Amino acid sequence: MELLVCIAGNFMLSYLRYAIYGIVKKTPFMPLEWHGGFIMEIILPGDVSYIINKLEEAGHEAYAVGGCVRDTLLGREPLDWDITTSAEPLFVKSCFRRTIDTGIKHGTVTVMIGDTGYEVTTYRIDGKYEDGRHPENVEFTSNLRLDLGRRDFTVNAMAYNDRDGLIDEFNGLSDLKDGIIRCVGNPGSRFDEDALRMLRAVRFSAQLGFSIEDKTKQAAMERAGNLEKISAERIRTELSKLLVSKHPGKIREAYNTGMTKVFLPEFDKMMETVQHNPHHIYTVGEHSVRSIEIMGCFLRDCGNSTGNSSNFIPEDVFKQAEEFKAGIDKKHQLMLCLVMLLHDIAKPEVMSVDENGTGHFYGHPQKGEEMAENILKRLSFDNNTVSIVKRLVKYHDYRIVPAKRTVRRAVSKIGSDIMEMLFLVQYADILAQNPVTFEEKLGNLKGVIIKYKEIIEEETPLCIKDLDIDGNDLINAGIKPGPEIGRVLGELLDIVLEEPGQNKKDILLSHAKEIAGI
Repeated sequence: MELLVCIAGNFMLSYLRYAIYGIVKKTPFMPLEWHGGFIMEIILPGDVSYIINKLEEAGHEAYAVGGCVRDTLLGREPLDWDITTSAEPLFVKSCFRRTIDTGIKHGTVTVMIGDTGYEVTTYRIDGKYEDGRHPENVEFTSNLRLDLGRRDFTVNAMAYNDRDGLIDEFNGLSDLKDGIIRCVGNPGSRFDEDALRMLRAVRFSAQLGFSIEDKTKQAAMERAGNLEKISAERIRTELSKLLVSKHPGKIREAYNTGMTKVFLPEFDKMMETVQHNPHHIYTVGEHSVRSIEIMGCFLRDCGNSTGNSSNFIPEDVFKQAEEFKAGIDKKHQLMLCLVMLLHDIAKPEVMSVDENGTGHFYGHPQKGEEMAENILKRLSFDNNTVSIVKRLVKYHDYRIVPAKRTVRRAVSKIGSDIMEMLFLVQYADILAQNPVTFEEKLGNLKGVIIKYKEIIEEETPLCIKDLDIDGNDLINAGIKPGPEIGRVLGELLDIVLEEPGQNKKDILLSHAKEIAGI
């Protein structure tokens, strides 16, 4: 629908430009006929046109290709522009003043225009894939269709330049219109070449909101086990993009096709664990997926609907989430999505059922912290991500009474650096549970947040470094250097958390001497 609106909105302007294109050859775009009779356009950035024109003037073909063409047709801003050409790498290098040998063995040269790099890759045919990851060799070709035919999905296998317009050998435009992710050619062959393409299909489905074509999905189900051949780093990249996409719930497709069983078997256990608890109406896994969808909605300004009619965010909660997310960058957004994926990861491991048939999950946050750390390290996430995610998993179910005293102690214990992230986690967790239980839990959390804001505004001391005294003051007061200093400072903080007005140097020195027995 978005695409049709975009096309219709540009119809008249595109039509006029189309009419004069034959007269004014320098027009920086080529109108394209849409199957339904609409006309749309692709406007190449000046640098991209310059590179393409330079190669064409030298007697070679050149086109913008892949994701930049796809995104432009969808009315989106491409993250980068890739160019494919019949010119071989050394010839490309000779045409431009500044180049970088990015992957010259495989035909890729980065052309630098100012501070921006553009990857220019020679048409190529991939050799035999022995390991399900990369070809043994590549062969350069002068045939654009052969180059496009080696690509993963039809929507990524289109090329464009101003002279020839859109080159769409595999009906990618039609699949864009229909919202379909479909392999180029035989899907089994594409996945045998690179098993990661199966997870990429799910990721593109999540980013674009498309469905995966049946034969493509079936081929993935038959070959899901081949993901074992893929490095943790490549899996991590695709999983991360999926989780922060507009439709993170598409991770269900990775589960249904058997992919998560390979790289995240703990998730499969979650999907299959019924909670038998009045606070929950979903399996552990489905609850977690819904919480990711809700977190995504908090982070993406998508209002109070997550795209799933059974997930609804109250307006006041959404406004509060808006305030907290203001200071959260993209890296921390990924961390929050990872927390929602993993916050209940230990429930299947610790679950017990009492004599009334009610499920309990005692100790799951602590066990979950351990499991989350192991999973994130297994998937090669960086240490900072591991550290923050596991802390949030540990405290995601931490109950705080909405009183300043208990909130101060909670912030001191958990860490002020992640408190606002924790509030988002707890909101998403609650809203993915049984709606019957929402009101009381949300009310308590709102009360805690009110007290938290008051504490921050009052600049209340919350950690040892906030004390109006330090280790040197204690040493000067006659307390022996070493572990005793840390012990005394800890007890002083405990006093101040109870009564912030005690945070005065002379009062703290008096307490310190009493604590140290001097």
